[in-house]
Amino acid sequence: MSELPPMTSVKRWLVTTNHKDVGILYLVTALFFLLFGGVLALVFRVHLWEAGGIGLLSGNEFNQAVSVHGLLMVFWFLSPFAAGFANYIVPLQIGANDLAFPRLNALSYWFYLFSGLLLGLSFFQGRSFAGGWTMYAPLNVPMYHPALEAATGGNATVLALTLFVFSITIGTVNFLTTIHRCRAEGLGLWNVPLFTWSWLLTVWMMLFAFAALLAALLLQTSDRILLTQYFATDQGSSLLWAHLFWFFGHPEVYIVFFPALGVMFETFQTFSGRRIVGRKWVIIAMVLVAVQSFLVWMHHMFLTTINLEIKTLFMATTIGISLPFDLMVFALIYTMVKGRIRFTTPFLFSLGALVLFILGGITGVFLGAVVLDYEFRGTYWVVAHFHYVMVSGVTALIAGLYYWWPKITGKMYSETLGKLNFAVYFIGFNLLYFPMFLAWETPRRVFNYTEGTQLYHQMATVGAFVLGASFLILFYTLAKSWISGPEAPDNPWEFSRTAEWATTSPPPLENWDGRPSYASGRLEFVDESTATDGGVMANSELRQEEHADHASIWPLGIGFGTFVLFLGLSGITPYMISFAQGTGAASESLVGTGAEESIIYPVLTVLGTAILAYTLFEYGRESFHAPDMAVAERWPFEGVGTTKLGVWFFLASDVIVFGAIIGAYIFARLHAGWGTWESVPPSAMVGLFNTYVLLTSSFTVVLALVFAERKNKRGLLASLGATLLLGLVFLAVKGWEWSYEFAHDVYWFTELQYSIYFATTGLHALHVIFGLFIAAFMVYRIASVDAYLEDERPVEYFGLYWHFVDIVWVFLFPLFYLL
Repeated sequence: MSELPPMTSVKRWLVTTNHKDVGILYLVTALFFLLFGGVLALVFRVHLWEAGGIGLLSGNEFNQAVSVHGLLMVFWFLSPFAAGFANYIVPLQIGANDLAFPRLNALSYWFYLFSGLLLGLSFFQGRSFAGGWTMYAPLNVPMYHPALEAATGGNATVLALTLFVFSITIGTVNFLTTIHRCRAEGLGLWNVPLFTWSWLLTVWMMLFAFAALLAALLLQTSDRILLTQYFATDQGSSLLWAHLFWFFGHPEVYIVFFPALGVMFETFQTFSGRRIVGRKWVIIAMVLVAVQSFLVWMHHMFLTTINLEIKTLFMATTIGISLPFDLMVFALIYTMVKGRIRFTTPFLFSLGALVLFILGGITGVFLGAVVLDYEFRGTYWVVAHFHYVMVSGVTALIAGLYYWWPKITGKMYSETLGKLNFAVYFIGFNLLYFPMFLAWETPRRVFNYTEGTQLYHQMATVGAFVLGASFLILFYTLAKSWISGPEAPDNPWEFSRTAEWATTSPPPLENWDGRPSYASGRLEFVDESTATDGGVMANSELRQEEHADHASIWPLGIGFGTFVLFLGLSGITPYMISFAQGTGAASESLVGTGAEESIIYPVLTVLGTAILAYTLFEYGRESFHAPDMAVAERWPFEGVGTTKLGVWFFLASDVIVFGAIIGAYIFARLHAGWGTWESVPPSAMVGLFNTYVLLTSSFTVVLALVFAERKNKRGLLASLGATLLLGLVFLAVKGWEWSYEFAHDVYWFTELQYSIYFATTGLHALHVIFGLFIAAFMVYRIASVDAYLEDERPVEYFGLYWHFVDIVWVFLFPLFYLL
């Protein structure tokens, strides 16, 4: 499918893979989840009108509303809203025709949409998750819920977040590959626009931070569905969750704010009429913040039992990370001072974001000091500080919506309405959140409070409705522009200087009539067939196609199949409980009784698996061409193909996942006393045999690549077949080993050390199974259409994945069989 239906057709939005369409889908969907989370916020703010609560919500309903509001805003609104701009704008800014992997881009969106729908459905599955958006252990496992039946909705919430992380990971790999390999000729990284720079650093942080969150969610899912014991014991489970979550959680602050910062840089340049002061140092400061963001997570854990020396160290790193931000703030201020400001709607929102962020940053300094953190932690001071930082990012993103609205729609909006929107927004924001500083002694996440702070809470509730009204003005302004606004010129801003303004508004399907080039030092458009010597990196080994396909139904099918599968899994817990109760009395003390089984969830699990398997199979068979740019800047990955680089980025993320899982094992064992744990497997010789099996399978994959390069079909089939056979032997031995342990009353739900062994080796086994499905599909393709004989690169990419799986086992073998 190479042609897209018209934009007025529903089919267009179901099958599109074009980056601009996907960007619009992200923006619209993120705004829907903003409304969802905003309504929840208004409901619990109304409940808090009086000190004892007005009785609108019960205690558990209040906790659900607060928890899901936090999850929606942090995950389903903030980052996806920025991703919508990135999808639309980044390829335009770097001179690319699309993202490197268009179908994966569409798949990322459908995972995002269905994950949000799964979260919404959790309210209809008994009750949703009620343990706060940080999901602190042990409140994040079913045994601490008031009723066991409530686990289904909680499971759906956790699985929804897991599916969302899948979406983030796919999108991250796509953007990293695109920005590093698809920049226009002559566009070095130093000269990339600042919004693209901010997004590049954002996705680098996402690659590692969300991998840590995925590891934590996999362990939590294992606890909730398979009844493992990671977070349901008193063996350091709360501290383990805090380490895993906040290793993600603090970079998430910068993941959310960096795109907003990029919007501020672009709008400050455009509406002050000058380049950002100290541009090079601003980029260096952003890089420093991105690196340091992974070194400060423990300042969220000052109230735990971590010793004072470690707390002091992390207090210093927290103060240190504020210094690069000081440089960026002063760069924005000096840009205003040295320019001639035009107070348009985008600039007003960006300026407001800067003011709000400064206040949020200053109040955050209090929380960075160990002594003060003891006083403020867990109070409304944290709530106010958090929102002044995070929602200041929303303020800048609204500036981006106004700034790029003419480019996206081809229509101008009313500046009068836009400025009214800003005034109501800014007043509502401060009326909502500033009183929380004054009511700081109120504990967070409570549904009643002392009468002495009632006035402040009432001010905040009024502010919430004023802020909500500002979004109604926003939607009215944009809707009026869309329906009857004047036509926008290609470049409505006098001093805009980035490449997206060099094409039509809205841009054509392929973005450009010619090939963008910066070889001369300025943006020019040259004939597609033209290639100059200076700085051009033509990759002859990549086969250039004449066109790109823009439509594919299979990303939608994969997303829907995964959604149905996860919906089914959310209700599987009663069956696992029944199994556990039938295997030994010890399990009854863990999970209790009274689980109500419903046949619908196993049916959905089977149906989802079938849909997912079919759509993945057809996805692999579909002929889809996404041509690589023959002329592009690719530093520092000149010698690496596009798909190979994508595989590398994916594996880098998977390294963090396994690193976090193995780290959880080491943490739990050290906490319990390293020598107190006995080896779970029955014999080290079994693990040694499986090690030899996997290492041999890596050798057969290497042989497969050699045969593919020699165009030897029989040898290629034999070597991949041998890899399949060896992988099945590995799984058979592992299955025998587990059955032996079950026969001796060793189950994953009985003790923590057993949970860790089964969960860690089970996750590795899932990777093996996934690899075997790929290998089987490749064998089918070779046998049916002589695939990979003319282009052996897919065999190489599979080999990279398979070698990674084998290397992971090399680490797991000594940890579980020898130590």
